Amino acid sequence: MLRRTFLAFALATVSSVALAASPAGSSRRPNIVFILADDLGYGDVSAYGQAKFRTPNIDRMAQQGRLFTQGYAGAPVCSPSRGALLTGLHTGHARIRDNFALAAGHVGYKGQQQIRRASLTPADRTVAQHLQAAGYATGIMGKWHLDGYDTQAVPTNFGFDEFKGWLVTEPTTEGYYPVKRMHNTSMIDIPENAEGAKQVYDTDLITDESIDFIQRHRDDPFFLYVAYNAPHSPYIAPDFGLNADKHWPDDEKFYAAMIERLDAGVGRLLDHLQASGIDGDTIVIFSSDNGPRSEPRPYQTRMADSFDSNGGLTGYKRDLYEGGLRVPFVVRWPGHVAPGSRSDVPVYFPDLLPTALAAAGAPVQPTDGIDLLPHLRDANTIPPDRFLYWEFYEPEYRQAARYGKWKAIRLKRGGDTLLFDLSVDPWESRDLAGQHPDVLQMMNDGMAREHRASAEYPDPAPSA
Repeated sequence: MLRRTFLAFALATVSSVALAASPAGSSRRPNIVFILADDLGYGDVSAYGQAKFRTPNIDRMAQQGRLFTQGYAGAPVCSPSRGALLTGLHTGHARIRDNFALAAGHVGYKGQQQIRRASLTPADRTVAQHLQAAGYATGIMGKWHLDGYDTQAVPTNFGFDEFKGWLVTEPTTEGYYPVKRMHNTSMIDIPENAEGAKQVYDTDLITDESIDFIQRHRDDPFFLYVAYNAPHSPYIAPDFGLNADKHWPDDEKFYAAMIERLDAGVGRLLDHLQASGIDGDTIVIFSSDNGPRSEPRPYQTRMADSFDSNGGLTGYKRDLYEGGLRVPFVVRWPGHVAPGSRSDVPVYFPDLLPTALAAAGAPVQPTDGIDLLPHLRDANTIPPDRFLYWEFYEPEYRQAARYGKWKAIRLKRGGDTLLFDLSVDPWESRDLAGQHPDVLQMMNDGMAREHRASAEYPDPAPSA
């Protein structure tokens, strides 16, 4: 897909007039809704080129707002990506930098495998905490995944007034037909799913809970984090949806149906905002936590390739190449963001915190992101080039960075750095490190500057 549409995307930034901070006569601070998919690829949305199935409601967001062609997740897997989203810190500074930790944290089990996980601690502060302090009602519905194995690292201890969803520390709350669910710090039964019954599907439940939250807080400024689990494996849906008659393997039919169900949930949320009369008072952002393919298994690779889920980019989930990091990123705010506009400005998850605080009129906090409001209101207001940074630890310490058109990747500690010009090679197919030693040095210096060892991710001893 990207080969077919990249040039069109690169030329598609649309100018818009500067828009006021709020509708005429309104002093209300905007609501903020962040909708996050799980393992949804850059090419899994029809507005980004998906041709085998449709996502009409996410497309509607793009038609009514701004589609970013170069949006980046916080990491190539879910926990660190979500941590970067909520804390505003990239993975060189954040508490959580992978789905497991090298040290500290807490030890627990994933299935039969004993692993160590990092979690948020009282020293960390989230966008929800800042907005809560600014008078916002705050809620999260769905997947948290920042508790590691710490029973105290729950959303209600990090700024969320309301939490309905699942925790790593409570395995019975997980799944597409969960038998139990967390409501704040209490666990409730879902009798409709007991003893193998499959009546309440997680994606629909998250949508219902989100609509209920909006309805109860429609008169308040609120921050709602809608954290879907779809389309993360296992590939389960109530039915094949619109794809029952397709000549596809069943796993592909389920995958497409999961995304269509997710998209329908987005549509229901948009419809409820409009019916509630708060459409123009609400910033809605849609994205995904990383690239496609839940685990590096052959059938998942086959499926991702069949759907061109990474949009023709190199790599998948767990890769620092574009296919693992670049994700759909759409912002809708009627009356403020020009409808049908596109931007090729690079944006990434640490930008949520400063942007949300600016929208709320809350005190500025030091983060690794930038306030995107000026660019959202006026596409001609282009942020200056800045250094974007990622580090990751599967299967070993790796780094990546972007500055302007340049992307650097180092695949092992002390290894050579690969250098790519994304403006002509978004597929990262041609290493230019030997041709641009000055740029290479700048990127290496930047990666050294942005990395800071932590208790959970210590550097090896000098003699190691």
